[in-house]
Amino acid sequence: MIYHSQHQTKTLTIVTHVEFLQDLSILITTAIAVLSPGMLLHLMKPNSLIFQFVSRYPKLVGLTVVLGFSGAIFNGVSTALIIPVIFGFLGQDIGMKGLPPILQQILTSSADGLPSHHRYLAMMGVVLIAIVLKNLASYASSIVSSRLSQTLTRQIRQDGMRMLLDVDLEYFSKNKLGDIMSQLGGETSRAAEAIRVTTNLFTICITILVFTGFLLAISWQLTIATTVLLGFASLTNQFLIKRARRNGERLSEQSRGYSIMQQEILSGIRLVKATGNEDIEFNNLSKLIEAREAAELASQATFAIVPPLNEIAGIVTVLSIVILGKLWFGAQPGTLSTVLLTYLLVLFRLLPFISQLNSQRSNLANAAPSVQVVADFLRRDTKPVMARGTANYTGIRDSIKFTDLAFRYPGNEDWTLQGVNLTLPKGTTLALVGSSGAGKSTLADLLPRFYDCAMGGISIDDRDIREFDLRSLRQAMGIVSQDTFLFNDTVANNIAYGVENWTREAVVEAAKRANAYQFISELPQGFDTTIGDRGVLLSGGQRQRLAIARALLKNPEILILDEATSALDTVSERIVQQAIDELSRDRTVLVIAHRLSTIQNADQIAVFDKGRVVEVGTHRELLSKRGVYANLYRMQFGDNLMQTVR
Repeated sequence: MIYHSQHQTKTLTIVTHVEFLQDLSILITTAIAVLSPGMLLHLMKPNSLIFQFVSRYPKLVGLTVVLGFSGAIFNGVSTALIIPVIFGFLGQDIGMKGLPPILQQILTSSADGLPSHHRYLAMMGVVLIAIVLKNLASYASSIVSSRLSQTLTRQIRQDGMRMLLDVDLEYFSKNKLGDIMSQLGGETSRAAEAIRVTTNLFTICITILVFTGFLLAISWQLTIATTVLLGFASLTNQFLIKRARRNGERLSEQSRGYSIMQQEILSGIRLVKATGNEDIEFNNLSKLIEAREAAELASQATFAIVPPLNEIAGIVTVLSIVILGKLWFGAQPGTLSTVLLTYLLVLFRLLPFISQLNSQRSNLANAAPSVQVVADFLRRDTKPVMARGTANYTGIRDSIKFTDLAFRYPGNEDWTLQGVNLTLPKGTTLALVGSSGAGKSTLADLLPRFYDCAMGGISIDDRDIREFDLRSLRQAMGIVSQDTFLFNDTVANNIAYGVENWTREAVVEAAKRANAYQFISELPQGFDTTIGDRGVLLSGGQRQRLAIARALLKNPEILILDEATSALDTVSERIVQQAIDELSRDRTVLVIAHRLSTIQNADQIAVFDKGRVVEVGTHRELLSKRGVYANLYRMQFGDNLMQTVR
């Protein structure tokens, strides 16, 4: 075998070697700048928030780059060395003038100082070592890429849940729960898939660039011809990628519609069954399922056509390269075999990566709409998030005041509350009464800052409640409403919800004070009984008593009762009212009442009408005025009014 190094000086070989590495490093640097995960996501035009997730883990991203580059280098070197080593081992005296200088240097270095019969064994050892290192780097790169993808997926889901817990109730009133669940679940999963595909794309692009560098070094003429031939296949793939993106948008829309309807049907299953509407809802849902599956089939059809097209393009390219190689190097028989076979072997190893690149680009285009949806979903600047306040709430010394308070719901031109002025002294009870829609519950929602008033304000001891730390303010409040929410958990855990460092004895004591201990004891597992979704296994009165027990265990300074007995029968109301009286003792209480019999002993009663306070006084004072309150009382008790006044 005649070595090229015999015709060149050692210095010239090393210089050429360095120049080749410099050219290769320029290609890789360009790839990193253009095809990094963050940049690829940016090219898909999602919000820059997605890029922030990638930038949080520079070590994982950097390790992915290093391992991908290392694996590509070892892969290219081992592939390009196979043909000349095999020819040499078989005893064919073929030169290496067509090989890249770096490969010539590796071959000559591995053979220097060795007998001729050991020289090719050493070269084969170099090839085997390169293959082993390539596979180790590829394995490590796969592990790191998977770790990066899983970390980013977990972070996106955690940030999504954190955002939902931080936004105001206004957001949930404007968005359907099914749509929110779809974005947090399905869309997030597809966006995570886009991130996984992006990390794969990055490794593939590095490998393609390294192999392309070797191909250019072996024969720039054949590489130009290969680029032109594969360019036609690339144009076809570009059309398929645009189609995949449209299919992805359609699939995202159909999935969201399906999730919304499914959630609404399951949430309202009692109404569906009560109206005998099962078949209609099933048909409506079936149409959405069929539309979603049609979109999924279209996406799969697009993906399925990419590999065969790439295979055909690859075969045509290889045959063309053989013909062109014969034409261009036919006059150099000593170089033709080595150059052409080495070039074809490297090209054969490159073509599957090009096929993977096209397939992954289609997958990325299909998932791109979900990336945009998730990016918009995670944005906080487009969602209502009230100021949290900084002052720690330490308790009431004097009173709660509602001063010139006005409020209207976002997007509503009509005022729900206007000109409200009320004072609730510490340790007293203020009852709010009036017709439905008068603004009572809205006022109660403003005190724990579920919403902030538009004008005026609420103050505690002459300090605006917006200055208090929101968590500490709400922890000082207990809320019992007519719509009691219970988790699908044990009785004990439901009572203790929101209370830190609770004990079993404290839970039992709270249940006794709430008149709930007896029925809890009769449950199959007592306090350890799981009560079903929203407490479906309990009656309305039992659910209310658990809510009261929860408030008693929390021991709030401020108590808000929003028609806590309005949905109960007479017997349950009496039992629950006794528990409420126990709960209200020695607390500052804001109570909303539909049944006036429950608030006759309140220290103050404020009568609301069309968002305004029209009367304030005690029960007897308001009856004597014979105004709005007296009319409400007459409608509930009739002739008993005159007897009460007397």
